Amino acid sequence: MTNLPDPSDILTFIRETAERSSGSVTRKDIADAFTIKGADRRDLRTLLKEMEDKGEIALEGRRIRVKSSGGLPPVVVLDITGSDSEGDLVCVPVTGDAPEGTHIRLPVGEATKEKPPLGVGDRFLGRLKEDGDGGFLTKPIKRIGRGASRMLGIYRRGRRHGYVDPVSRKAGSSLDIHDADKGKAQDGDLVWTEPLNKRGYGPKRGRIVSVVGGMDEQKNWSLIALAENDIPIEFPDRVVAEAESQTLPDDKHYEDLSALPFITIDPKEAKDHDDAVFVEKTEKGWRLIVAIADVSWFVRPGTALDKEAEKRGNSVYLIDRVVPMLPEALSNGLCSLKAGEDRTSMCCEMLIAQSGRKHSHRFFRAKINCRAGLAYEEAQAAADGDVTDRTAGLKENVIDPLWDVWRAMTKAREAKPSLDLDMPERQIVLGADGRVTGVRVKDRLEAHRLIETMMVAANVCAAETLEKARQPLIYRVHQEPDPERLEGLKTYLESMGYSLPDGQVLTPQAFNRILAKAREKDEIELVSMAILRTQMQAIYSTENQGHFGLNLARYAHFTSPIRRYADLVVHRALVTGLGLGPGGARSEDEARLDSVAEHISGTERRAINAERTTQDRYLASYLEEEIGSEFPGRISGVTRAGLFVALDETGADGFVPMRTLRSDYFIHDEDARALIGQQTGARYHIGQRVHVRLEEVTPVQGGLRFLMLTEPDDSTAPPHKRKKSGKPGGKPKPHSKTHPSKARKSTKPARRKDASDPTSHPKKKASAPQLEESLSGATIKRRPKKKKTTKSRKASPPRPRGKN
Repeated sequence: MTNLPDPSDILTFIRETAERSSGSVTRKDIADAFTIKGADRRDLRTLLKEMEDKGEIALEGRRIRVKSSGGLPPVVVLDITGSDSEGDLVCVPVTGDAPEGTHIRLPVGEATKEKPPLGVGDRFLGRLKEDGDGGFLTKPIKRIGRGASRMLGIYRRGRRHGYVDPVSRKAGSSLDIHDADKGKAQDGDLVWTEPLNKRGYGPKRGRIVSVVGGMDEQKNWSLIALAENDIPIEFPDRVVAEAESQTLPDDKHYEDLSALPFITIDPKEAKDHDDAVFVEKTEKGWRLIVAIADVSWFVRPGTALDKEAEKRGNSVYLIDRVVPMLPEALSNGLCSLKAGEDRTSMCCEMLIAQSGRKHSHRFFRAKINCRAGLAYEEAQAAADGDVTDRTAGLKENVIDPLWDVWRAMTKAREAKPSLDLDMPERQIVLGADGRVTGVRVKDRLEAHRLIETMMVAANVCAAETLEKARQPLIYRVHQEPDPERLEGLKTYLESMGYSLPDGQVLTPQAFNRILAKAREKDEIELVSMAILRTQMQAIYSTENQGHFGLNLARYAHFTSPIRRYADLVVHRALVTGLGLGPGGARSEDEARLDSVAEHISGTERRAINAERTTQDRYLASYLEEEIGSEFPGRISGVTRAGLFVALDETGADGFVPMRTLRSDYFIHDEDARALIGQQTGARYHIGQRVHVRLEEVTPVQGGLRFLMLTEPDDSTAPPHKRKKSGKPGGKPKPHSKTHPSKARKSTKPARRKDASDPTSHPKKKASAPQLEESLSGATIKRRPKKKKTTKSRKASPPRPRGKN
């Protein structure tokens, strides 16, 4: 290697060339620059490999770039992805080994020096400089153009070159990946890619930016959901450092309630304990205190912690992981109301009369020390008389009074009840290996309702107090159902013998009366599902529009500041409005509450979507070995493209395409929420019990495709059109002769049922078009088609083209 340049000269050449051009050079560029020819080029490859092993450079296919100690070169190509609360632009490197959570900011003053100014979506070559807080500031060198959109997908190795299939059908088509652009990706890896500039005709090309891991690892499915929804996972170093530097405050601003026997009641697996409760009997009723973690003391407006919390908006709870809004040092540490440890809290003290009505309330800061952290099941058992060593000492003085005041408060709410859509919730159970072992319906206990009742009462108090103090706040708003949806619901309910009142303001009581009748007629699942679909989505807003579902005139979120930014905003408003010390809202924060409310409404929606898609993927994986098995279920959605069916045992949603319904030509009736046969008048409708066969599974997309085995319901069809062999509700069709090996029952263990066992899927998981979109393009897992045999049957009427 005597004829080779010194490594320091190579590094200088790479830096200078990168600054003049596009941020990287090739081995050929180095060889030409230093006049390296013949056999010496082989020695150059060896030298460059040694420099890579030392961490001096990074070899990315043909491209070579300098690495810095911070994982990024001093000059790098950057994409502008957004802006922070101070107006500076947030950038990410197009290539590089930046640690997860590295912050790169382009000051707005530097961005405006470019003509036209740089903005979100632009790509530029920038010089980096450490900002002293673990991040970087960058100064533009030159504009490169618009940044390429990144896509999460699966790398597959082809005969000539590789390609990446997107995990989301919204991401578009696959990208061809040549060997020089694949980096260290292996067949089946989950990777981030971006398209390359397309020249001429042919397939789109791309390159792999980073490798996430293997697709056979189910842990990556939740990562897919997080990435699809742009949910950050890791915290920046400066945010973590700020959280870890916090300590408990002195007692100056806190009343000392550490002698009172507070308890927390949470899910078994909970680590972040937002709320604790205490109650004592008084001459006129009860003194109830709801103590909430005082996050406002630790997370001050304008700090790095605050900016990151606002950016996230809320914690995200997925099947196999929690992505918290606050770093662990706070969410599971100083802010969490752990038993046996002194903690600071924001308290809502309510005086409850014997009738269960609230007489008065007040807010204050207090130091508490919880006596016990109970799971819902443990608290319920103690209330029922089944005490343990942990609950024996709490039974008489803590648990029994809690249940007494809850029953009184519940009775008081009977005059103005909330919407009683108490639908079952399913939980996916994972084994030690992280794979699904089953699905169970969560028990709905009195302990759950008790905590909900007390939290709702405290939330109402927060809204009332801030309105009285004329302090700006963010409300939790749930508007009345949309009139157009209500008209469709009325039509549907009338077809079942129910009626909603006309010409008056609709209230939850009207829905509850119909739900009560539906329980008597054993039609509660059908009616609940129909009513649920008319409800508006709850949002955050600075304008009070009431909460229809809870039947409340004003409502704000106060009780979960560890996991919801809205609650933290309300805490700060209380601190300012009541003069409770440091940590209150600033005037500049109050001026931007509208945009904050809109933002956190969006982060809530993306969290719900990530939860739903992760659940879909796990359930699809669970059922992957069940292709060909038959399942009972219920129609959960009707569209002009087909039917959605929720399976009884798992709640998994799948799609039955319209083209596979061969017994008739079906017309979509939106008002009736049904597909109605043009020839027979028989129908498939919302809530109808059916049997289906699983035909196709695509775990990555979380998609299931079913074949309908049940005949349409002809109970409402004209008598002369009814099939003689048909029965209302549908009799399963004979097994298709084209799939003789698939006509089998599911081998998954069934839950033991009783008369009260709920079977409908608890949530409307997405609109029909969204689910259909994810299913229609599914290509990842497909059972090979078997050769079809001829089956004689009556000719069906010709189908008009383009209808299905």
